Amino acid sequence: MALPAIVLLAAMLIWGVLAAAAQIHCVDAARIGARAAARGEVNAVELARAAAPPGAQVRVAVAADTVRVDVDAPCTAPGRLGGLLAVRVGAAAVAAREDVLGSTIEAGGGPWPS
Repeated sequence: MALPAIVLLAAMLIWGVLAAAAQIHCVDAARIGARAAARGEVNAVELARAAAPPGAQVRVAVAADTVRVDVDAPCTAPGRLGGLLAVRVGAAAVAAREDVLGSTIEAGGGPWPS
């Protein structure tokens, strides 16, 4: 009776570690995508998708002086119960656009101190 309970506990612990790793990958992917988009690179979505977990969705929103990247990914449990115990992990990152920041400083104003 104790052996199935130990196996189930071990499977749940492994799933927790996998979910935490997927969350960290989402954070890294959002950060990479936001930095690339802030520099004005056209392949920011591809860079973020390459760093994200498999099956992740990457969204980029460009505002007047910032860029925001959202990354969402599914994380399923191991084994046959994977579809029932699936969770979604995600992260967001915001960065100041470098092209706008440079022109604002040259004009003598902006949100950054001189």
